[in-house]
Amino acid sequence: MTTTADKGIYGGITARLKAGSATGWGVFHPGSKAMILGGLMMIVSAFLPWVYLPFMEQVTGETYVLRGTDGPGVITLAVGFLAFAGAFVPRRKLAIAHAAIPGLIVAGIVLLQAWNLLAFSASSGAWGGLLPGMGLVLAGGGAVVLLKSAWSMYRTWLPA
Repeated sequence: MTTTADKGIYGGITARLKAGSATGWGVFHPGSKAMILGGLMMIVSAFLPWVYLPFMEQVTGETYVLRGTDGPGVITLAVGFLAFAGAFVPRRKLAIAHAAIPGLIVAGIVLLQAWNLLAFSASSGAWGGLLPGMGLVLAGGGAVVLLKSAWSMYRTWLPA
């Protein structure tokens, strides 16, 4: 019988994470760490500024900000939780899907937003009329982490 002192301060989660990463058994799998990171990046990015509107400073006296929850960040928030939950699914195909689907969706959203920023700047003639915010950059980073994790799991985690 193991006691709390034997498991450490976090109930042995570190040991289970290492064992799960090595074998693919238990709650964790080889992509768990990256999926936790990518999912949290997406979740946090939804609440950060996605677009700065510096031209509004001339009108209102302050820079106007569009947060992720004002638009497509809501989708990013939802699929971020999906990716985070996938870190605890020890099945190969499900884990890969939980990394690839949110990664592809958010990558598409980020690319569309970047295109919109560039298109507005080109059409208005004022480069810098809209600027990307930290939330947009963080969402793109989370998508890259999840897509890399999905590819790594596909290539290295052998089917049972």
